[in-house]
Amino acid sequence: MLENLIIRAEEPADYKNTELMTMRSFFNKYRPAADEHFLIRIIRESEDYIPEISRIAEWNGRIVGAVYYTKAWIVDGDVTHDIVTFGPLAVEPTLEGNDIGGALMRETIKLAKEAGYAGIALMGEPNYYPRFGFERGSKYGITDEQGNSFDELMVLPLNADFSQIKGKLIESRDFEKLEDKERLAKINEEFPKYRVVKVQEDFMQIFEQHLGVVEKIEDDTYMVRYWELVIPTKLADGLDKKPEVGSDVQFSWNHKGESKITKVFKNLLED
Repeated sequence: MLENLIIRAEEPADYKNTELMTMRSFFNKYRPAADEHFLIRIIRESEDYIPEISRIAEWNGRIVGAVYYTKAWIVDGDVTHDIVTFGPLAVEPTLEGNDIGGALMRETIKLAKEAGYAGIALMGEPNYYPRFGFERGSKYGITDEQGNSFDELMVLPLNADFSQIKGKLIESRDFEKLEDKERLAKINEEFPKYRVVKVQEDFMQIFEQHLGVVEKIEDDTYMVRYWELVIPTKLADGLDKKPEVGSDVQFSWNHKGESKITKVFKNLLED
């Protein structure tokens, strides 16, 4: 964990810096470019926003993480249970591996519990959130709004007996405003222009890996450009194509050991 990391409530003066950090956090991760910075604006405008338990992370005067909570409901026929959800949980990409997201989660889970909320539900990465106590929603009979159950739907009981809470997870209807592509395009004019990358058709779901460009090759070490960083990497076993300088690659970033290039790909948005 970073020394001098501060977890605190967001203030209006933070808004633009938090949005830029969030855009960087999700850029080209699940889809070409990102819209999570737009989602933050929608959340702040929503009556379902819960700023009392939402937090940002500051390090050396810089915004390096953020998590936003909103109201949610578990509906079972005529019975409705009030809970909360969160998202996005964003971390400055060049500072990944420093437990910033973990610090945000631990603090806000404590705040949600102290505030008396019954529990937290979310759609998120199934290999990440269980470390904070989240379990599959199917264990509690909780599905998405269409009645589907899958690993990404998780819950964390807080102050209620969750064996009595089951049904469909309903999130804020304000999230539907994310479909306003015209407003997103206008908001994007306020931010730096980053290179947009498309690895494959549909949802990319690059959960635990990253995208970069080979900048230099030194013997069997490939120097991969990732934002402002250049990360030394080796080739993963079984790689079917050897990267060259300028190649787009997918890589696993081992913050304490050897990083590996796992895939060489063509950006589908470029000729």
